[in-house]
Amino acid sequence: MDDDAPVYELFVRGRELLRAGDTGGAIERLEQARDLDPDKGSIRETLGLAYLRASRMMEAEAELTVALDLAPNDAYCYYLLGRAQQGLGFVELARGSFKMAHWLDPRSDEYRRALERLPAA
Repeated sequence: MDDDAPVYELFVRGRELLRAGDTGGAIERLEQARDLDPDKGSIRETLGLAYLRASRMMEAEAELTVALDLAPNDAYCYYLLGRAQQGLGFVELARGSFKMAHWLDPRSDEYRRALERLPAA
């Protein structure tokens, strides 16, 4: 755990800052954590969320794509990816991501509503 301690501390602090509304501070900590441990899906997902909140959609899409490569059954990550894709104007890609999120967690009203809010295909 000693080797992972700085990464974990950066990750936890980044999440705290994100919850507190300090998106810039969160991104800074989460990028540091990612650079130290690029194979942690939870770091990539949280960084993707931070980028979404900062309206940095291209970066969000990139981080969330990597996060899904690391954890392909993560419904929330598919939902976040769909939001990034939608923000970039990629409606059909967003539809696919929202469908995956809903398929993986059919009880989530949030995922269902995201899919329903998209324009008809």
